[in-house]
Amino acid sequence: MTSDRNVELLTELPPIGPAIAKAAVSSRGRGGAKAGLPDRTVMVSDVSFDINDLADYAHLIGLTLTNDVPGTYLHVQTFALQVHLMAARDFPFAMAGMVHVANQMTVLRPVGVAEKVTLSSSATNMAPHRSGLTVDLVGEARVGDELVWRGTSTYLVKGASMPHEGAAETGSPEAEAASGADVALQQWAQWRTTTDLGRRYATVAGDVNPIHMSGLAAKAFGFPTAIAHGMWTHAKVMAALQGRIPATHTVSVNFRKPILLGSTVAFHAGMTDDRVALSVTNRSGDRVHLTGEVVPLAGSIS
Repeated sequence: MTSDRNVELLTELPPIGPAIAKAAVSSRGRGGAKAGLPDRTVMVSDVSFDINDLADYAHLIGLTLTNDVPGTYLHVQTFALQVHLMAARDFPFAMAGMVHVANQMTVLRPVGVAEKVTLSSSATNMAPHRSGLTVDLVGEARVGDELVWRGTSTYLVKGASMPHEGAAETGSPEAEAASGADVALQQWAQWRTTTDLGRRYATVAGDVNPIHMSGLAAKAFGFPTAIAHGMWTHAKVMAALQGRIPATHTVSVNFRKPILLGSTVAFHAGMTDDRVALSVTNRSGDRVHLTGEVVPLAGSIS
């Protein structure tokens, strides 16, 4: 990922809160799609895992702590680099106008909690969308020279337009067919979201976006109350599948309707020989919050 890009090497993972504040202050005057995405990779080496922080994260999402770092926690680590990149002046879009609509991550091999990793993030793949355009923030984790994890967070920039006409549009997340729609799903669990879940998740994951922590902030963006972090839902799903999927896999999810904090959601899953299809809905099943699937890597074992 870094061979043909400039590298911005950081000495440590940057704090997310100041970066979000910086992005809000500098939101005006962004160059838009015609300015292009920054041609650099943000990187930090020799990152160690704090076992206490990891334990707090695992406790919140209902994961049994093992000697391996959860794939979703590697996203938590690289998210700090995503925000650093998006907060910089050369990033063409205001971060406040970007919506996390999809996420994919591949665990190429389990990462031990005692290992040190090099983490990186870059922006790529600007694409037209019926509601604006999408941008991918790609993160990687390496142990030495070995790529062990890769994640892609897809963000929708509402109302933005591509600099050139003629490109094919991608579909609205709400209109896309559910991943694994041909697999029969059964309800596995119901989860009650507490009104303080956004603040609790922000404490363990660092994502202090106000729409997840404050009802007033959420209302400013058109939500009746604070909403759950999409990556909390993603992590909760993976915790529910712990022990049922191979250690090496690719998981892809689409974030649909936001989960209002204080509501109850239902987790549904269906297994075949070659994948696990999943969804999260409201309790009655008529409002879809997340769809996705887990596909084992070739040759992987449980």
